Amino acid sequence: QVQLVESGGGLVQAGDSLRLSCAASGHTFSSYTMGWFRQAPGKDREFVAAINWSGSSTNYADSVRGRFTISRDNAKNTVYLQMNSLKPEDTAVYYCAASMSRPSNEEQSRYFYWGQGTQVTVSS
Repeated sequence: QVQLVESGGGLVQAGDSLRLSCAASGHTFSSYTMGWFRQAPGKDREFVAAINWSGSSTNYADSVRGRFTISRDNAKNTVYLQMNSLKPEDTAVYYCAASMSRPSNEEQSRYFYWGQGTQVTVSS
């Protein structure tokens, strides 16, 4: 069992940066691929980024590639999402999740542990 708790969300202006954190409980954190997803109001939840267990492989949605960076610190049981050059369309609730699949697999059904989410609001 893995429990995930996101933090770091907030209200920022377009062009600003934020770093989200996801702290995991459980000694098996380093075994999992970790992903970030987001859900904007009135829209389906969508894939944002994922990182494999060692941090050597990452995958990004086209909409965030070049602006967002996913990383992890297995010693701290934490995965991060550095978000730069934020846009109003990045406004959403951001969730972290754990999977045993490769980062290239973006299907939500492959992720079986989920956090409660953290709100990110980007004003224009």
